[in-house]
Amino acid sequence: MSRAAAGRYIRPDGSTARIEVLDQISLRTRIGLLAALVAALAVVLVSAAAFVTVRVNILQTLDANLLQRASAAAQSELADPQQLATIPTEVLGAGDIRLALLLAAGPAISAEGAASAPPLGRDELAVAQGVASSSTRTATEDGVPYRVVAVQAGRGQALVIAQQLDSTQQVMTKLGVALPIVGGVGVVVAAFAGVAIARAGLRPVDRLTAATERVAATGDLRPIPVEGSDELARLTASFNEMLGAVAASQEQQRRLVADAGHELRTPLTSMRTNLELLAAASKPGAPTLPDAERAEILDDVQAQVAELSTLVGDLVELARDDTPMVVHEPLELTEVVMRALERARRRAGDVEFVPQLVPWTLVGDATALERAVLNLLDNAAKWSPPDGRVRVQMRPLDEWSVVLEVADAGPGIAEEDLPRVFDRFYRADTSRTMPGSGLGLAIVRQVAVRHGGAVWAGRAPEGGALLAMRLPGRRLFP
Repeated sequence: MSRAAAGRYIRPDGSTARIEVLDQISLRTRIGLLAALVAALAVVLVSAAAFVTVRVNILQTLDANLLQRASAAAQSELADPQQLATIPTEVLGAGDIRLALLLAAGPAISAEGAASAPPLGRDELAVAQGVASSSTRTATEDGVPYRVVAVQAGRGQALVIAQQLDSTQQVMTKLGVALPIVGGVGVVVAAFAGVAIARAGLRPVDRLTAATERVAATGDLRPIPVEGSDELARLTASFNEMLGAVAASQEQQRRLVADAGHELRTPLTSMRTNLELLAAASKPGAPTLPDAERAEILDDVQAQVAELSTLVGDLVELARDDTPMVVHEPLELTEVVMRALERARRRAGDVEFVPQLVPWTLVGDATALERAVLNLLDNAAKWSPPDGRVRVQMRPLDEWSVVLEVADAGPGIAEEDLPRVFDRFYRADTSRTMPGSGLGLAIVRQVAVRHGGAVWAGRAPEGGALLAMRLPGRRLFP
């Protein structure tokens, strides 16, 4: 379907516009036009109502005056046909009226002859015949409009009075001209007022537009000032929150790249040194490396490759967003912990894990939760003394949340390090020489937050570190 046939077109963002020309007009102008249209509609309605009201009131007043005169004349000697023919109409208080006595069985008798008789018709004849007590209507004679009234003036006759409507029509004509002029002025004033109000009301929108253009052009994420407490002020505050979120995201990305580069530099440098040493020893005429040293260098290279693989995997896990591709399904947290315990036992050596679990179900990502629990177990095993014991306990906080505690008997965590142990790449001074990337506990916090939970660290009753992860869900009763 063409644009002309459809009466609309598709915008670049996929939305549909009904009237294409409106998209080429600024919002300020559209508000002014809308104000003018509303004012014009109000003026038309008010003018029509005023015109009809004034016209009805004028005719009602005229009819009441004519009926009063006709009733007074009908009760006087004018009702006598002989007297009516000789008395002029000025005696009724007006010189622009016509008067006649209409007989039910005969012709009408006018005060000044047939030439000055008012317009007569069926309505007046009905009054003369006694069918109606009175009548009022507008009639035209020789192109001149008259307001005609008739009242009964005795048996079989009606007194008819007609007055010209020239003066009334002149008033209505002037009113019909004045109302559109005043209304037009009101429409113009309303249009200018609408534009002025739109200019003042859309000033925060202009600031938002300028801020958006500034962000797009320069990347400057400074917030814009917020004035007032209306809807536009809330919109500005929301925009500032969005800028803050974008700035925080950029800072996190910058820190992640900087920290990752720092962590990758050491194993890459060591690996390059070992590889250069092996390459130099392989050149013709170079001293031959003893087999033990060659094997040691190769073991170092393999360890460095494994460390790099672990670091890259942790970085990918931290950078992964919780997209709709991640499947969240009902799962048993106890089964997730048991699978992580099996994996941890295989690589923990002589460290013993003591689980104290309770049935618990929740909706989440089983793979991510197992990775988080395994990181907690590996961290506890790394810091446990030989033949140490690690307590793995699930403890319900209430009906809808559970805490998984992993406690070891190692040296514990210093008080100043407790708030930062779940930060990316954070490693305490005592752990600089230990293997690891400093990302395992950061992954634990990310998984917990992604599932609506939280993490914290403290001192365990066993004397070592206590790492806890709170998760939502519900307890299963046998």
